[in-house]
Amino acid sequence: MDRRRARGVFAYCIALLACVSCAGGPHTAASNGVLPNGAASRVSSASSAFVQHVVIVIQENRSFDDFFSTFPGADGTYGGYMKNPSGTGDQYVPLQKVDLLEKCDFGHSYHIVATDYDGGKMDGFGLEGGSKKCPGKVGTKVYQYVDPQQLAPDWSIAQQYVLADHLFQTQGSGSFTAHQDLIAGATLINQPIDTKSLVDFPSALPWGCDAPPGTVTSLLLYKNDKLHNYYHTGPFPCLTYATLRDLLDAKKVSWKYYSPPEPDGTGSFWNAFDAIEAVRKGPEWKTNVAQTGAFFKDVAHGTLPNVSWIVPDNPDSDHPGNNSDTGPSWVASIVNTIGQSTYWKSSVVIVLWDDWGGLYDHIPPPFFD
Repeated sequence: MDRRRARGVFAYCIALLACVSCAGGPHTAASNGVLPNGAASRVSSASSAFVQHVVIVIQENRSFDDFFSTFPGADGTYGGYMKNPSGTGDQYVPLQKVDLLEKCDFGHSYHIVATDYDGGKMDGFGLEGGSKKCPGKVGTKVYQYVDPQQLAPDWSIAQQYVLADHLFQTQGSGSFTAHQDLIAGATLINQPIDTKSLVDFPSALPWGCDAPPGTVTSLLLYKNDKLHNYYHTGPFPCLTYATLRDLLDAKKVSWKYYSPPEPDGTGSFWNAFDAIEAVRKGPEWKTNVAQTGAFFKDVAHGTLPNVSWIVPDNPDSDHPGNNSDTGPSWVASIVNTIGQSTYWKSSVVIVLWDDWGGLYDHIPPPFFD
């Protein structure tokens, strides 16, 4: 299958992986390099007429340039421009090769999007704030790329299948709205007069219907050719807008959302359906929302639904600041699990990173709103 050009992103990177029915013949997840968890996939030479299973793997907080800037043929870069703190022009900053284990959780809110973007100049990244472990302005720290040897599973999969290098996050802010976009396509909140979108994250955890009373969201409004941010003026994060769940249920297409525990685990951040009232307060919370490990059991038992979302726990998520570098092995375990099953010939696996995590990317995202 050709690697199709579709830019990875300033705020969102996606790798389209395995689809034998599109490729015209069998492939193995490890034929261009052994993936960390072992065996090559056993696949049938027969190919399906239609895709029957879509598996969406949701990783965290990496820009395209951070993971794939030196990927052969991709629209990457070896450096970028950074606005001088004094405001007197830019300086060129070479990207520094770093380890996958990144101790800093860089700023990545809506305000940071505007700072990084800087009217399309893509030179404001050095003005971001760091985390508690990395106080002050980040400077050149976010001008980096991860050692490709530490991303061997991701690169091996991208080399065999499809790497999208011109694809962008729907809305520039953090994980709450990014995960909502992946089940709903948008975060539109209809007001009596104006249509506003949710932005950033709720004022308390969990990010959903289980949040404590008084929890509020923030809103973004496009009006008079300007974007207006209404901080903590939005509704309680138990939402009624339609999602893909409504479309799938209407057509009797099976689905399941695999997530870490909620409200005690990282599902308190990343379980998108916890914020959808019809699911969280209905019977599908027990039948269609499951813990992440259930995915592997469902594949083994032949009960994989037609559409799956898979959210890793924090150590497997690639999230900066989590003191772990097991994300690529986690991705490999999912691909190999499907590759060693009867589902391989009828499946598409999509691996994406939900937002850019404050890490440098040189391509300005398009704005249509």
